[in-house]
Amino acid sequence: MATAASPASPVLRGVQPLRAGQGHSFLWRKLHSLSGIVPIGAFLVEHILSNFEALNGPLAYAQQVKFLNSLPLVRVLEWAFIFIPLAFHALYGVFIAFRGRASVNVYPWAGNWMYLTQRVTGLIALAYIVQHVWRQRFSGVSLPEHPGAAFAKVQHELANPWMLAIYIIAMIATCWHFSYGIWLFAAKWGITPGDRARKRFGYVCTALGIVLTVMGLASIYAFVGPKYQNAPADVMPTQSADVTLPAPTVAPPNSTNPSQPGEVR
Repeated sequence: MATAASPASPVLRGVQPLRAGQGHSFLWRKLHSLSGIVPIGAFLVEHILSNFEALNGPLAYAQQVKFLNSLPLVRVLEWAFIFIPLAFHALYGVFIAFRGRASVNVYPWAGNWMYLTQRVTGLIALAYIVQHVWRQRFSGVSLPEHPGAAFAKVQHELANPWMLAIYIIAMIATCWHFSYGIWLFAAKWGITPGDRARKRFGYVCTALGIVLTVMGLASIYAFVGPKYQNAPADVMPTQSADVTLPAPTVAPPNSTNPSQPGEVR
């Protein structure tokens, strides 16, 4: 007996649901999720920890920059584990963001707000990272060859109030994007099955995001705060981590050796 033909399935816009074995989207989005944790997330944590050395002054910060640029095959590592994965994660993230559809105006649920916030913070982080990498890595004084100029270079950039505001907003957005990205990664990869596990892990991710944000904002304050105002344009990184940097315009009392490690030249 003939049956009525079923109506054609409606064409859905936006990113289709992930289904294993169906098309390439599943693989690409899995790689996108993974790249946000390793290596990009790991680099973000390292970057915040390294910048935290700015609280110890220009010399300590220069020593950290010198150490990172003295790692074996550092340029290969830089491109293979930072620039290329970051480009993939960012470009595919933009593709997902613009193909997706936010529905907070119709369904103002927490999950929808998180979906929207994750994409907005990702776009903010991308815009910030592009200008930050260009200004700090590829323009002006080359920090790999002159690590002693690192503190002054950042301080000079943050002297602009607009740039300072951009740094603060971007730091908060980036830490949010990463911490919530960890939660999404654990859920998508089956690490936290069930609502109870996801809720508990959400507290862990929230705590991590707060810690990273506080550390990042503290590092920014180190560059603009009163303690290291008008840092010298260049310092000489030494092997000793215990050497302190005197004020750039006042010589240490009873000093007879102007070439003592840690002094400004």
